[in-house]
Amino acid sequence: MARGKAPTFELQRATILDAAAALFAQKGFHNASMSALAEACGVSKPLLYHYYRDKEHILFDIADSYIDRLLAIIDGVVARGLDDDAHFSELVTRFMEEYEHAHDQHIVIVQDVKFLQQEQAAKIAAKQRRVVSAFTDAIVRIEPGLKGRKLERPVAMILFGMINWTFTWMRTDGRLTFRDMAPVVTGIFLNGVKGFVEQSGRVTA
Repeated sequence: MARGKAPTFELQRATILDAAAALFAQKGFHNASMSALAEACGVSKPLLYHYYRDKEHILFDIADSYIDRLLAIIDGVVARGLDDDAHFSELVTRFMEEYEHAHDQHIVIVQDVKFLQQEQAAKIAAKQRRVVSAFTDAIVRIEPGLKGRKLERPVAMILFGMINWTFTWMRTDGRLTFRDMAPVVTGIFLNGVKGFVEQSGRVTA
């Protein structure tokens, strides 16, 4: 009979992923060896191989588990059945709160996912498209005319441009928190998007 996993197996894997994300964010995926990963995780190299056979699978699990958290946030917001403006605002707020506590994972998504194998990269890309679609749908709810112009996805990507790079300039010890910035982003975006199609007849798809 095969021996089952120890009760602490998943907890140890989660600890490894957090430490690996920090190392990848600091040094980059290619500059972080399995030896360096083992040291960062506080385990021996053989024990690290017990949990992961190579650092590519560590990278995949960092990205996959992080996007799963984002998808769970989306599901939670959708389940609340908020009105259009509140739904959009809550999505932005919850994502920015997550970004504040997932600095390393966010950097890994931005800079290192490109190093995944094709099959792994495809799985991550599929989940990322689900995230984008959720925001696209939220944007269409507040400005339906964007869909007729086929602008809903470009506008969604503009929003991600506003929030996804906050980690490059927001300071953890600064005066403003990510939550403080969420209503700023929401206000700027809503006031710019609402009525955009009617006011911008010059814009064509």
